[in-house]
Amino acid sequence: MTRPPADPPTSAAITAVWRQESVRLVAALARMTRDVDLAEDLAQDALVAALEQWPDRGVPGNPGAWLTAVAKRRAIDQFRRNDTLRRRTAELAHGLEETVMPDLDGAVDHIEDDVLRLAFLCCHSALPPESRTALTLRLVGGLTTAEIARAYLVRETTMGQRISRAKRLLAQSGASMDPPTGREREERLADVMAVVYLIFNEGYVATAGADWTRPELCLEAMRLARMLSALVPDDPEVLGLQALLELQGSRLAARRADDGTTVLLEAQDRSRWDRLLVRRGLRALDRAETLARGGRPVGGYVLQASIAACHARASRAEDTDWTEIARLYDVLAYAAPGPVVEVNRAVAHGRAFGPDVGLAVLDAVADAPAFAGSPVPGAVRGDLLELAGRHDAAAAAFREAATRSHNADERRLLRRRADENAHRSDPTPSPTEGAAR
Repeated sequence: MTRPPADPPTSAAITAVWRQESVRLVAALARMTRDVDLAEDLAQDALVAALEQWPDRGVPGNPGAWLTAVAKRRAIDQFRRNDTLRRRTAELAHGLEETVMPDLDGAVDHIEDDVLRLAFLCCHSALPPESRTALTLRLVGGLTTAEIARAYLVRETTMGQRISRAKRLLAQSGASMDPPTGREREERLADVMAVVYLIFNEGYVATAGADWTRPELCLEAMRLARMLSALVPDDPEVLGLQALLELQGSRLAARRADDGTTVLLEAQDRSRWDRLLVRRGLRALDRAETLARGGRPVGGYVLQASIAACHARASRAEDTDWTEIARLYDVLAYAAPGPVVEVNRAVAHGRAFGPDVGLAVLDAVADAPAFAGSPVPGAVRGDLLELAGRHDAAAAAFREAATRSHNADERRLLRRRADENAHRSDPTPSPTEGAAR
């Protein structure tokens, strides 16, 4: 598809609007047309219209409503051109023209609900689990096929085929955009929560690109988590997910210094943490723990939120209760075992009980298939070796991790840590220490 050129300021505005509105737009169109593929095509048509018209006419006051109105008109035209859907056209046109056409700057209908509905639709039981996650990341998270492929360590063509197949299966199943209720909602809830968490993580540490973080993804995931909590207010795990995302999201502004460099947790200026998000997170966690004391089961999200709360409650990095965090990770490893949990447990044990203890935990999982090509084990190894004063080995670990990262900011951070350790000498061992090694 050839797109007309736009002047730089307008082009930047269109890019910003598209990143902010595309998911909501596709979700609204999918609800109206009940066709995910058509919804994506109509959204793209609206984007092309913006590229054609905004450079001359200026960016409208409510660009999201403008895109939605244009896409809805295209949807009506599409149905009118299809004789077999004439009756559906009349129903759609009647409903939409009354509510939207008179005022393009008015509020867009049902947008907030539509995104969550789309998430539940993508997690339909007609789809295999891996397809549910991939399709939701694509449509709800707005991630590109290439980004999802990197997250799953598969080829982009393979992931593209998986997503296309998921769309076909969804269409063949006759799945509805109507939000599920009762048992059906419970069955899809865990998948929806998992995808919301993945969207947040992609925003918190982007797997690829120029920037270490993608705040817009974090904000969207937090919004979805709050909506889930309102939808299911008596589920500790749903509240735990909200708490976890709010508490981690509170650190976003402090993760980058004024000069643009990345700042790790222990070096962050905690006065820059968003105290409103901290309060929201702690309040959600308190509600989850209250429900748990009443007998409701808890799992990984509540435990991870409890770990995040330990950091949030420490006014200084040195006040962090690493022993408690290590204990919580031990419980999490039992409740939700996996290599990612073990790597984080290695960090916690290294801080609480010494770097050698952490390295022993790390060694048990560093070669797990889930970490094939990942910079994470090497970065954690470098951190623990640096803590142990073994700077030469730490520098080598950080350099190796940098070669595995697809994110430019993360590579710079790892190389910087490698250089810092390379310029610090390892302590000269005594004869006894040398023999022990």
